[in-house]
Amino acid sequence: MVQNDLAGPIGRPLDRVDGPLKVTGRAKYAFEYASQGEATYGFIVSAPIAKGRVVGVDVRDAERAPGVLLVLTQDNAPPQTPWGPVDLPDRFARAEPALDTDQAHFFGFPVAFVVAENFEQARGAAALVRLRYAPEGGEYDLHAAAPQAKKPDTIDGGGPPDTAVGDFESAFAAAPVKIDAVYTTPYQHSAPMEPHASMAFWEGEILTVCTAAQLTTSPREGLARTLKIPPENVRIITRYIGGGFGNKLPYYVDATLAAIGARMLRRPVKIALTRPQVFQITTHRSASEQRIRVGADREGRLTAYGQDALVQSARFDTFTEPVSLAARSLYAAPNRLTRHRYAPLDLPRSDSMRAPGDAIGLLALECAMDELAEILGLDPIELRLRNDTQIEPEQHKPFSSRHLAEALREGAARFGWDKRVAKPASVRDGPWLVGMGVASAIRGDLLKHASARARLESDGRLTVELAMTDIGTGTYTILTQIAAETMELPVDRVIVRLGDTNFPPTDGSGGSWGAATSGAAVLAACRTRRVRGRPHSQRQNRALADDRRHDLGHRLGADGGKSGGPALRLVHQPGFGELPRGGKRRYRRHRRGPSRGGRPARQPTRQQGFGRARHLRCRSGGDQRHS
Repeated sequence: MVQNDLAGPIGRPLDRVDGPLKVTGRAKYAFEYASQGEATYGFIVSAPIAKGRVVGVDVRDAERAPGVLLVLTQDNAPPQTPWGPVDLPDRFARAEPALDTDQAHFFGFPVAFVVAENFEQARGAAALVRLRYAPEGGEYDLHAAAPQAKKPDTIDGGGPPDTAVGDFESAFAAAPVKIDAVYTTPYQHSAPMEPHASMAFWEGEILTVCTAAQLTTSPREGLARTLKIPPENVRIITRYIGGGFGNKLPYYVDATLAAIGARMLRRPVKIALTRPQVFQITTHRSASEQRIRVGADREGRLTAYGQDALVQSARFDTFTEPVSLAARSLYAAPNRLTRHRYAPLDLPRSDSMRAPGDAIGLLALECAMDELAEILGLDPIELRLRNDTQIEPEQHKPFSSRHLAEALREGAARFGWDKRVAKPASVRDGPWLVGMGVASAIRGDLLKHASARARLESDGRLTVELAMTDIGTGTYTILTQIAAETMELPVDRVIVRLGDTNFPPTDGSGGSWGAATSGAAVLAACRTRRVRGRPHSQRQNRALADDRRHDLGHRLGADGGKSGGPALRLVHQPGFGELPRGGKRRYRRHRRGPSRGGRPARQPTRQQGFGRARHLRCRSGGDQRHS
């Protein structure tokens, strides 16, 4: 409930600060950078076979089509780093090469790329590319692949694939009441409103990619790895994102192909996946088969809990959906067993999607709990209350916060649970069967790494910059509220700028860590800004910056800040890096150290209008989990 007596903007009703830009079409998404006539347009040719090899290519008709500037295949694609490595700690920074093989690993696999003066010309010419294939047999059925399923080294989130506490098999066999059932969940696709898109251009050796991505530093490192160039030569811009749901945590070949095409043509290249290509080329949630075994005494207290999960991974990957990672922590049971196995199939990559693992793993466990309650003749809420715990049942550590029992009781009171008809399929509303059910859920509270820069301008406005992303969840507004409240400024005097690797690095948006992580960094930067006071000259600015490098530099990492730049920066970068209609880029290179590539770094000048601006950069982070 909104508290109207609060002094600051936190807790008050507030329109989205980016709302006017979005409803008037002035918020630029990835595909909207550079207007027609300035950028060229790319279109991917997708393989129409389930698996096989490309054995013949004829691009003559496509090259002669109106407006065509480039037809790229394996025959003329530049050398790139092979995909992976599969065991890279940041899997979203792996190399993502394009057209580097004659293999079509799955249906829809990119096999050619056409660039033309406009989208229609590129799409039309793509249909003229003639390819011959040698189809190969593949495996596509998860259940059929179960006998060959593999045990992963780890599951997504870093947890162990298997856990065991007590003697599950004996306890389950001896349980007077038990459930032993297999539940299946289907493949799912995120399908965000904005399709995956990228626009790339080069300035000398510097590559800028405007892309639809939830992260910033990972695609920067990944593209640098793919193209074999230094990461500091890659700039990622992702100001606005039309939905992500985990599907935009990785970057894809649209970014790679846009970068390659832009370098070959010496012109900006933009590309957007079609809706079918989003389903084919990008990641999805794996289907699953889950065997749930729960044993209980006649009072409904669990004595055994077991969950075996089978999921799909791409043939060339090892991603394993963490099906029981959250479920392991939900209920007390002294004897426990969980196991994960993945089946490599000839399908596109599976990866994170909307509460990966938790959503489907808890679904199966809660179905089993409902079935157990029916066998026991016990109220489903009471069954859950009897198995609640304040101690994490596998690691034996107390939860930092856990209010499941209160939530169940409050929900029961508000929804009239005591008035429900308990017998299933006994209430009708015309042709509809109507029921009332309950389910529990648990979710880890992730905190990642973030840094932010707060600058108080000479006119009293506050500018906050960080390489965070807003996937439509309100990050611009949240961070504006935090900054305004901390600095005791009106909201309209705060400007938050996001989505640019020229800003202080963050771990982006995903896993529900974004607001808490980046918000902590903005809070720290603004508090530091207030404590430091405001110097009155450039000389004082430089002295304070030198004094604080040691003060804040340890927060940038073991390299002393080389990868992320100095702790305080005295250079401002106006503009958002877009290409205006005149074709001239309205941004300046940002200083990231004494020099880059042997060239002197740009120094701030009075003419830039920021001679008295101060830059404070603070870092927040440390991986923590709370339940």
